[in-house]
Amino acid sequence: MEKPTALIAATAIIVTLAVLAGVSANDPGMLQDVCVADLNSSIKVNGFPCKAQFNASHFFSDVLVKPGNTNNTLGFVVTGASVLRIPGLNTLGLFFGQADFAPGGLNPPHTHPCASEIAFVLYGELEVGFITTANVLVSKTIRAGEIFVFPRGLVHYQKNKGRLPPSIIAAFDSQLPGTQYIAATLFGATPSLPDNVLSIAFQVGMEDVQKIKAKFAPK
Repeated sequence: MEKPTALIAATAIIVTLAVLAGVSANDPGMLQDVCVADLNSSIKVNGFPCKAQFNASHFFSDVLVKPGNTNNTLGFVVTGASVLRIPGLNTLGLFFGQADFAPGGLNPPHTHPCASEIAFVLYGELEVGFITTANVLVSKTIRAGEIFVFPRGLVHYQKNKGRLPPSIIAAFDSQLPGTQYIAATLFGATPSLPDNVLSIAFQVGMEDVQKIKAKFAPK
C-alpha cells in the first residue's frame, strides 16, 4: 500500500532537518551571551562551567604575538589560542592556532576527531594533504595568502619542503577539536598496544615494532 503524499512529505522534512542538524551542529550551542570558562572548577561537564564574574581580559590573548619555538625533533610547533588560554571562548565552538615550521619541519599525519580545520598561510609555503576514507590522497602546495581545508576526522599532514620557516593560522569549529597523531597514538599508548597487533597491522616483525615503540615511549 502506498504511503499518503502528506506523510511522505512530512517524513522527508523530518529526515532533512535531522541531517542538517547533524551537519551543522558540532559543539553544543550557547544558551547565554557569554560563558567565561572557570578553569579551576572541579565540576566536569562537556566544556567548562561558567565564571560568575568576567572582564575584557577573559576575551583577550597575546599568545600568538611571537612565533613558536621549532627547535625540536619534528621542526614544528603549534601554539593554540584555545579556551585554555582565552576563557571567553567557552561554548563558542572555536579554536584558533598558529603552526610554525623550521626548514624541513613536519606536522605528522594526525586527525582532529571533533572538528574541521581551515588553514591560512601567513608566509612561506607548505605541502599539505589529507587522506579520504577510500585511501585517496588529496594534496597541494600552498603559499602565503592561500587557504586549505581539512575535513573533520580525516588524517592529514603539513610539510615544509623549503628552506624558509613558514607559518600558518588555523581555525577549527570546536573549542576542543582534539588531536591524535597516528604514530604516537599507536606506538606510544598507555597501556601499550600489544606488539602482535601492531606487527600484523603494519606487516613488520616484532623487533621492528619494539624499536618504534621505544621512540614513542612516554617520558
